[in-house]
Amino acid sequence: MMANTDKNSYTVIFATVMVIVVGSLLAFTAASLKPNIKENERMEKQQNILYAMGINENEEGSINFISEDKVAEVFSTGVTEQIVLEYKDGAIVKEMSRDEFMKANSIEPYLIDVKKQQTRAKEGKSRFLPLFKGMQDNKIVYVAPIRGVGLWDAIWGYVALDKDMVVRGAYFDHKGETPGLGANIKQRYFMDDFYGEKLLTDAGVFKGITVAKGNNDPTNEIKDDYEVDALTGATITGDGVSAMIKKDLKLYLPYFQNLKNKS
Repeated sequence: MMANTDKNSYTVIFATVMVIVVGSLLAFTAASLKPNIKENERMEKQQNILYAMGINENEEGSINFISEDKVAEVFSTGVTEQIVLEYKDGAIVKEMSRDEFMKANSIEPYLIDVKKQQTRAKEGKSRFLPLFKGMQDNKIVYVAPIRGVGLWDAIWGYVALDKDMVVRGAYFDHKGETPGLGANIKQRYFMDDFYGEKLLTDAGVFKGITVAKGNNDPTNEIKDDYEVDALTGATITGDGVSAMIKKDLKLYLPYFQNLKNKS
């Protein structure tokens, strides 16, 4: 005998079964893809850190990361040290090596979620600041991750600094900025402008870098004006870049002051 499909009970049972089946399929798919997503995240972060450090496969005017099949090996040799600073109330309360941090937290320092650490700080808790040490032109550079907000959503980046907090490379990215406008923060001509810019005054006061619409140095030849030229039609995204540089990189100031005192 055929089921009476006109009954409300049939509709409810059919809908319930479909929800269970579709939900199970989605859960299975998500579980199956999770390892690939994690692996892609790992490679992307390694590529971004290396890019900021100047280790990439760029050609003139292009952006080319270290390829996925080589990035793990290059990262293990290019990043000579991973440091984690525990920061609270304007001071670094603890400095950890990669091994010390992993022993307590079971993750690589480069996989630290900056957004979660910012949330911890807002809650009045200590936060972890990762720092990646490497070489560029026979000089030590330190790469720090930063994160902020653009016009539509999150923006983030990695900035390489020398011991005097002079920028030696940068990589920026975004989640949903406007194509051709704010999205251009990840264009090479914009990122290259930051090279050589100073974060500190001669007196050692942290000033940061402003993405300035009224910048009088459009070719970016002046490196002690604490400004780079703004992107056309992307004032709010540019303000977000300025803010995250000033807010996040300032947290590392005590570490670099200590480096200076040791030298």
